[in-house]
Amino acid sequence: MAGHPIPRAALNPVTRALRRSPVVAVVGPRQCGKTTLARQLVPAGSANYFDLEDPVSLARLDQALTELRDLTGTVVIDEVQHRPDLFPLLRVLADRDANPARFLVLGSAGPDLLRQSAESLAGRIEYIELTGFQVAEVGAAEMGRLWVRGGFPRSFLADTDADSAAWRRAFIRTFVERDLPQFGAGLGAPALHRFLAMLAHCHGQILNVAELSTALDVAQATVRRYLDLLEHLFLVRQLRPWHENLRKRQVKRPKVYLRDAGLYHHLIGVGTMDALQTHPRIGASWEGFVIEKVIAEAAPDEVYFWATHNGAELDLLLMTGGRRVGVEVKRVDAPRRTRSMVVALDDLRLDALWVVYPGDVRYVIDDRITALPAAAPFPGSGAAAPAAYPAPPGAGGAV
Repeated sequence: MAGHPIPRAALNPVTRALRRSPVVAVVGPRQCGKTTLARQLVPAGSANYFDLEDPVSLARLDQALTELRDLTGTVVIDEVQHRPDLFPLLRVLADRDANPARFLVLGSAGPDLLRQSAESLAGRIEYIELTGFQVAEVGAAEMGRLWVRGGFPRSFLADTDADSAAWRRAFIRTFVERDLPQFGAGLGAPALHRFLAMLAHCHGQILNVAELSTALDVAQATVRRYLDLLEHLFLVRQLRPWHENLRKRQVKRPKVYLRDAGLYHHLIGVGTMDALQTHPRIGASWEGFVIEKVIAEAAPDEVYFWATHNGAELDLLLMTGGRRVGVEVKRVDAPRRTRSMVVALDDLRLDALWVVYPGDVRYVIDDRITALPAAAPFPGSGAAAPAAYPAPPGAGGAV
């Protein structure tokens, strides 16, 4: 498959960023669609397109300054993490008077991994994260398939569930055997496969580094290093806990999630919606899927979860524009107010609490609590939100 026909929501933000900044970095996991997005701006055969996994492009950049300095318009450098030595040169080119070029660099490593090399571009580079497909891109009618198969274009667009599963199996193998060693992972493929399987078992749970350390027979510092690496490569999310002086015992360890639902389903042996519907981990799967959707759409300044040892909890705490917005993920027909929600509203001084569920109607549960269909755009995401209606029978009500 050379490309995919589904328009990417990131195209307009990338275009605007190129007008603002001399260098724009689009970062995201391998195979999430970065190259397809860039080729909508610069054709692959153009002299302005460099793919650093292509020997021809690498040869052209043997004399990088000579090759790049006379180019005009948008210049794409794909898989830039393979040539960190290019960043100082990009600073020189970005600082030219009446700069004739804008540089769009694509990377399969997050800003933290690229930052050491890109320090010279401070104030000149803008980062945009590209995920796999989101509900807003594929349409609400395809949300079930997106949940089962995940957002990687080749997985989502595969002709059959079996083809999708085969792609994900190959992706994991390549990720473990090629990508991770490139970033210094030295555990070996069998241990890394076991590590991913154990993380899938922990999906949606409080992270216990000691247990993982014992199971892998490595030091806890090694486990933390590999977790951080997987996070920087967009495979894992470590959702940090929010805690403040509330005179309550609060959870202070992160939760861990596999970011792509399709990869998570591969690791737990789920390949179809029928299999998922009867799997004991369906609740954890739904929670992780919705959390990634909300974070992608809300684009908060900071994101946390919150929990106390007395049982109160909040799946997401979004800090955005000086506001505190809570999100609870429920897989029920008609969410109602719970004591945990009331505690979170009061203790965390939330401005609003959204309960995301798999239904079709947005409705008011309480003064500051609203039920939101999972297929609907998250408020503040830039898309029009549906009106809210009174709670249906059985929803809301007393705690």
